[in-house]
Amino acid sequence: MSESFEIKNRFRGYFPVVIDVETAGFNAKSDALLEIAAVTTRMDENGFFYPDKTFHYHVNPFEGANLEKAALDFNGIDPYCALRGALDETEVMKDLCKKVRKEQKEADCQRSVIVAHNAAFDQGFVNAAIERSHIKRSPFHPFVSFDTTTLSGLALGQTVLVKACMAAGISFDQNEAHSALYDTEKTAELFCYILNRWQSLGGLEAHN
Repeated sequence: MSESFEIKNRFRGYFPVVIDVETAGFNAKSDALLEIAAVTTRMDENGFFYPDKTFHYHVNPFEGANLEKAALDFNGIDPYCALRGALDETEVMKDLCKKVRKEQKEADCQRSVIVAHNAAFDQGFVNAAIERSHIKRSPFHPFVSFDTTTLSGLALGQTVLVKACMAAGISFDQNEAHSALYDTEKTAELFCYILNRWQSLGGLEAHN
């Protein structure tokens, strides 16, 4: 592989990890994290991105967590349904960080960066969960993120995930929406599509 097309060189050592969360409200400090999914990305020998590994967890509300009824009605999650197979938040975050760190190391990157649709929201919940879990070495940059809402507005003229996917020719089943796993997979496809559109126009080399 050409060194210029190694993922470590594309974003100055950052390793993109697409994330989506489902929650019991909007406040990352007080409201429960209920589901989280992550999709790592890779780059081929021609500089084009593609989704790689997928990690997905259902999460038990942390002790004392607030559960907003309106949020639960919206995402359809019953936090205490045994069929969810949910794990404690600390167990989830430690396992996710371990797996992301492994992928980041294999890509020879120094830090992972969260990619998400409306990234500030997801990043806030990830950071809060990591803090509650007393994880000292988070693989994720604490404040840098790549927001596919902004990227979609630039590249496609759309900011809503389903509309951006449709504009990019990516299939989207609205009946599956608001599942962290489905939304993460679609956001990963969208992120790769936008990066690859840019690469097809000559990429960084044509614009430096």
